[in-house]
Amino acid sequence: MARGQRNYAILVSAALFIGLEIAAFGMLSSSSVLQNVWINRLSHRTMAALWGWEESVNSYFSLRKKIEVVTRENEELSSAVRALQKELLRAGIDNPELSEGFTYTPATIVKMSRNNRLNYVILDKGSEDGVEPGDGIITSRGVVGIVDAVDDHLSYGQSSMNLYSKVSARIGHSGMVGPLSWDGRSSNKAKITDLPLHISVEKGDTVYTSGLSAIFPAGIPLGTTGELSIVNGATNELEVSLFQDYTAVRYVTLAKKERKEEISSLEELANTD
Repeated sequence: MARGQRNYAILVSAALFIGLEIAAFGMLSSSSVLQNVWINRLSHRTMAALWGWEESVNSYFSLRKKIEVVTRENEELSSAVRALQKELLRAGIDNPELSEGFTYTPATIVKMSRNNRLNYVILDKGSEDGVEPGDGIITSRGVVGIVDAVDDHLSYGQSSMNLYSKVSARIGHSGMVGPLSWDGRSSNKAKITDLPLHISVEKGDTVYTSGLSAIFPAGIPLGTTGELSIVNGATNELEVSLFQDYTAVRYVTLAKKERKEEISSLEELANTD
């Protein structure tokens, strides 16, 4: 009887030992999982901090690059305006202040369509930045579009690669002015229409904005002249190779005509008479 009790005690002790071992392994396993979770969380936080720092550095250098690009384009625009003013004076046109009266705001393109017939552009500046419908969207290499609508921090514009977009353009040496519009096919081709039959145009001449509107300042180089062809036996149409690369443009300048409301009011008054 005593021997049976002793065997029973041994079995109970062995079972208890095995149970404790299983529990210990379970606790170790659980502790390892918790430890891994803690290490992973710490690792993720460290990586997030590093990524955030890297993004801040990239943003800083990206901002510096943006400022450099905008500054360079403003300088090029100013040079183009000064060159046009000298050309006007040499031609005997006493209007050296033709391009003055504009204010300029740098902006970045958020989105721009290029594969449609009615393309558009969205910018990162809105009414809080002083942007208004009718402001011109330009670079030193040409015209990008016209602002159509604005909200607080964004603006929506009609791209120059749009069948309804027209820009008043002046042909360099001849001084002839006509509406320039996208040809509807190529991103770097446009046309000047409604030109008189009697004019002759030198191929390779530079085409500029005329300044005869309240949207774009005068003297922005747009492109060079190409072939001249007769349309319907009544007018000439001039091919223009554009300077502006619409596939790569990112930074632009918004041009606002000062006293634009007064000019619009006078135009409306003249049209009603």
